Amino acid sequence: MAKTKQELLNEADKLGLALSVKNTVAEIQAAIESAQNAAEEDATAEKQHYAKSGKRSLRHEEEVQAQEEKEARKAAGDTTPQGDAVAEVKKGPAPKTRPLAERHGKNYKKVAAKVDRAKFYSLAEALQLATETCPVKFDSTVEIHVRLGVDPKQADQNIRATVSLPNGTGKAIRVAAFVPETDVEAAKKSGADIAGEEVITKLLDKETIDFDVLIATPQLMPKLSKYARLLGPRGLMPNPKAGTVSAYPAQAVKEAKTGKVEYRVDKQSIVHLGIGKVSFGAAKLEQNANVFLSSLTAAKPSSLKGAYILSIAVSTTMGPGIKVANS
Repeated sequence: MAKTKQELLNEADKLGLALSVKNTVAEIQAAIESAQNAAEEDATAEKQHYAKSGKRSLRHEEEVQAQEEKEARKAAGDTTPQGDAVAEVKKGPAPKTRPLAERHGKNYKKVAAKVDRAKFYSLAEALQLATETCPVKFDSTVEIHVRLGVDPKQADQNIRATVSLPNGTGKAIRVAAFVPETDVEAAKKSGADIAGEEVITKLLDKETIDFDVLIATPQLMPKLSKYARLLGPRGLMPNPKAGTVSAYPAQAVKEAKTGKVEYRVDKQSIVHLGIGKVSFGAAKLEQNANVFLSSLTAAKPSSLKGAYILSIAVSTTMGPGIKVANS
């Protein structure tokens, strides 16, 4: 649709052209077109003036200009980003965080009162006290925590071993045996919940983890490499150090079912291990704890200088920590 003469005059006025009604429509259109072409040429010339990047780029010039404006506002006493007036903000007291001791529940506070925080108990006393300070209704796990003087970043000080607890852990362990068909029957007789190469492969293909421990024979380990990303982060990848790679899978399954557990030092140089349930009683828990501590002591790196076991503590699930004298 053609523009009227008045519309063309308005457009010419915006471009700064001195035209009037005395000019013809053709003259006005020619003047507008000429002005627009000149503006495009100026814009193109300005773009060519700048480099694509670096100190001669348009972006750099804009950043320098913004920085100069910021410094000018700062010199004038204006600290707001865009030069706006500083709004009055009412400042109140910072919210107070209650101490951890106050945030515990009533049951925890009641049992925690039995523990002397400054006292170091003998192992037998600490385990007896742990069974008496369980704040939950279910049969909770009794845990032992040992802080070591090792550097886990050093390969020879990255403690990792297994131990067979004489009284077990009190937890039903689901064991899977990745073994050839000839060893399936023996593995199942030893207590394996799942056994067989094909059966476990189908589960892993579906990313279904229906076991707590995976036992494998050395010759089948290459077939598990494709599932490393699935098993590794969950701590289920068979490992010779953990006793889960064995040429005698039936024996390895039996040990896993009867209380053989793996322990390893974490990034904070602490070893955590569940040594049984509260229902075990202090005597059985002490037997398990002594076997574990003996195994941990035997795993001391020969290159370590200084103290090996720095501190020991025991606790129940969600229960208070109890310090143990390191004798």
